[in-house]
Amino acid sequence: MDDETGLGPDRGVPPAGPGERAERGRAARKAAPRSAHADYAPAPGRPDPLDVIEEQSRARLPDLVPVRYGRMAESPFRFYRGAAAIMAQDLAGTPQSGLRAQLCGDAHMLNFRLLASPERRLVFDINDFDETLPGPWEWDVKRLAASLVIAARANGFDDLERSFIVRAAVRAYREGMRRLAGMGHLEVWYSSAEFGQLGHLLSSKLRKGERERLTRAAAKARRHDNLQAFGKLTAEVDGERRFVPDPPLLVRLEDLLPDVERNTLELGIRDLIDRYSRTLESDRRHLVAQYRVVDVARKVVGVGSVGTRCWIVLLLGRDGRDPLILQAKEADRSVLAPYAGESVHSNHGERVVCGQRLMQATSDIFLGRQRVHGIDGRQRDFYVRQLRDWKGIAQPDLMELDTMRAFGEVSGATLARAHARSGDRIAIAAYLGRSDRFDRALAEFAESYADQNERDHAALKEAVRTGRVAAETL
Repeated sequence: MDDETGLGPDRGVPPAGPGERAERGRAARKAAPRSAHADYAPAPGRPDPLDVIEEQSRARLPDLVPVRYGRMAESPFRFYRGAAAIMAQDLAGTPQSGLRAQLCGDAHMLNFRLLASPERRLVFDINDFDETLPGPWEWDVKRLAASLVIAARANGFDDLERSFIVRAAVRAYREGMRRLAGMGHLEVWYSSAEFGQLGHLLSSKLRKGERERLTRAAAKARRHDNLQAFGKLTAEVDGERRFVPDPPLLVRLEDLLPDVERNTLELGIRDLIDRYSRTLESDRRHLVAQYRVVDVARKVVGVGSVGTRCWIVLLLGRDGRDPLILQAKEADRSVLAPYAGESVHSNHGERVVCGQRLMQATSDIFLGRQRVHGIDGRQRDFYVRQLRDWKGIAQPDLMELDTMRAFGEVSGATLARAHARSGDRIAIAAYLGRSDRFDRALAEFAESYADQNERDHAALKEAVRTGRVAAETL
């Protein structure tokens, strides 16, 4: 690798013309026929999934590991959300076209959501980039497809309905990539999915009740902002604004550590925020400098991330009603690295930030990173962003068939746009072609992998039952 992306010496876009690039994509079918992507079977000697999860847990905060197991044990879908490392090793044994792009690394359906752009527009995009890394583009598509089947099974959809959902999502990816292949570089770079356009597109595909639910979801996303988080997570204590404890999910530093350790950690986090701001554009650095840190707490987030070090930092500006809440989240080696290759970034916070900026149409203005020495006795990498900024998350359990299909289509098209920004969109589009061969293959793969996920989830539940691991439900 001789570039900053890790996509290869061609920087992700070969210097050849469109015709040669398309031929490269069609030639890749010989190494990995599109129909071959239907295949999934556990590899001989496949590691125990519990061993994989427990290996991750050794690097996490011990008191939060049972919370992670408790959340993963709740359902096959929740297990899947926390099992990116397990699926990474399974994907490594599946067919690959040899074409690469910047990957999300954890492209399940709940990591596609409504977000705010810096211009205060509501957009639909990928959200989670903890595992981002260059790799085979097929891996992200397969993780999305399997998540749709797992969610559809939970809703009681039958085999044909599940196939309908997955094939629609993969078709949207394929057709989206073909459309992007015909665009110029700047046109691809500026493309995004604003909610206004998205709502109009979906209106013709949803029933009246579902359209109304979509409108309510957009309104709710706009309310999930910095002020909403401020009102929900903080209160005035002795004249000062402080986070409201909700242990173990939200714990203030003074309740977490003895005085000496707390002071050391708080100084470390304040230093993290101060030095992180130097990784921002100069205007945004100036903006952050106008705020002062007033409180810090540890917060549990998500499913797969439970147990990683995640701090939320309350800053105030002109007065006590001018808040900024930042989230500083630990970044470690991507679960894809053993199979896709190590990151070109030695700082994993930088890996996350660069991957997010490369894949998202627009990113949080406060997105940055920093390496910190001395937190919990070692060097750790963090990335920083706003805790909440117009956040709208899907609720799969409430989705009817048409809604899940439409959601899958929008997610597939969004993933294509994200991959097209870094990978060779012309070669990938030519590989996929005009037929539905790849769509049908992914529907078969997703069913097989959903079976595997159910077996792995059952293994975790058995480990909880026998006491091999402790689980706490919160």
